[in-house]
Amino acid sequence: MREPSAVFVQTDLSDGLTSAPRTGATWSARGIEIAWADGTVEVTADAVARVALRWSERLPPGALILGDAWERSYGDLQWRHQQPDRLLPWYFLAHDPATGTTTGAGVDVQPNAFCSWTVDADGYTLWLDLRNGGGPTRLAGRTLVAASVRPFKDAGTPWQTLNAAVASLSTRLPERPEPAPVVGANNWYYAYGENFDEKAVLQDAATVVELADGHPVKPFSVVDDGWYPGGVCSGGPWDRGIPGVFDDLAGTAATIKSLGARPGLWFRPLFVREPSPRASAVPHDAAGRALDPTYPEVLDGIRADLQRFQSWGFELVKHDFSTFDVFGRFGPAMGSRLTGDGWQLHDNTRTTAEVILDLYRVIRDATDAVVIGCNTVGHLAAGLVDVQRSGDDTSGRDWERTRKMGVNTLAFRLPQHGRFFTVDADCVPCTQETPWELNERFLQLIARSGTALFVSIDPKARTQRSDRALRDGIRLALSGGEAPGIEPLDWLENTTPNAWRAGGETIHYDWSRPWGADPIN
Repeated sequence: MREPSAVFVQTDLSDGLTSAPRTGATWSARGIEIAWADGTVEVTADAVARVALRWSERLPPGALILGDAWERSYGDLQWRHQQPDRLLPWYFLAHDPATGTTTGAGVDVQPNAFCSWTVDADGYTLWLDLRNGGGPTRLAGRTLVAASVRPFKDAGTPWQTLNAAVASLSTRLPERPEPAPVVGANNWYYAYGENFDEKAVLQDAATVVELADGHPVKPFSVVDDGWYPGGVCSGGPWDRGIPGVFDDLAGTAATIKSLGARPGLWFRPLFVREPSPRASAVPHDAAGRALDPTYPEVLDGIRADLQRFQSWGFELVKHDFSTFDVFGRFGPAMGSRLTGDGWQLHDNTRTTAEVILDLYRVIRDATDAVVIGCNTVGHLAAGLVDVQRSGDDTSGRDWERTRKMGVNTLAFRLPQHGRFFTVDADCVPCTQETPWELNERFLQLIARSGTALFVSIDPKARTQRSDRALRDGIRLALSGGEAPGIEPLDWLENTTPNAWRAGGETIHYDWSRPWGADPIN
């Protein structure tokens, strides 16, 4: 990666960007010094908010641009014509239809900054958000390795180039054994955290074992939100289940195992039911209850939770909501500012990216269980989770959510599978409120892909047809999918591709209802 044409710095978002003149091997202004060495960006400062690195390079006329997302995608990943203010988190590709070439640039996974790009006719800019919460990070003269930048060369087709690009961004990850195919049951999309008990959980486990039909790879059965006192999404402590409903979670896990499945458990590590003295100052819809992960005691509590779940016998842990609880916003609302202005974490000497990385490392190191990250920052979580929920929720009530969220994320983030983590495009519902003929197509595509497959099966919605399709899909997924995987063929012009290559053949999936896609939903 050639060095930038210009560098700009910002000590606070209330100040404007300042051009940093070059002196020798560094650029500096306003007490901030930037060094560049073979694509690695180092920042030395007392206080810093953002650094912008600009490359002057003409964009091909008519180029199509693709980027990633801060955390999960929300049905919004797409190739699009030039939009100079469009935020492109982590990496971007530019495809020239006239020549067929695709190039771009990105940053290695696990950077110490929130990194995004903008692309215009005259060049492209890398924006390094180095803030702590909603204010500048007090580095106090520390030198921070902010990011490592890599160029992307054309690899033949846009799909091949994206695969090669994503692979190049993960080369520094330590080798970690990939988990066996991750396949199982999750009750969220028919129960939604309400009115279920241990009997229902055990029925889910028995169902997925029945549908796996003796496959040598055991499926999981996940107890999702709703197992603890306080109601859905109400927070910890995570030391007991609902009295009279989940009195013995170790016993529940043991029974799931005895049925032939592997038990899994959901929790929200940075949220508690009552206001805490170690709460974050983040603007949040539940003031005083989102925990600040820069307090050592908060991380100690998360370690203890994970060790407790493992002692109960759970072999998979799904941690959720941490991005929302850190920033007070979900991905689409984060935008270029990420969070509200004017607040900071208890320890303001580290960037928010550093803080989140430390949180993910604590979770990874605290358990031997398979770790699923949901509402986690994928580019930071790479190598620190086994499985990443790559898109927003599908739905057991509204097919449009499954089409928009599930198909889109599978198409555009599939290259991250097996490189950053195991991709999870979210559950395939089998419910009375959603059309099985469309859910079945989504099931087939995920099973072919070799990515994680979770099914949410309402016992009242089972039919001979759905059982037959679920059995075939679950067994294919447990076998690792179809070699050599799948590829969206019309993804340059379609956010939910209909044409796919799978197992050497081209398959067409119609995702629409008779009236098309309902814009209200």
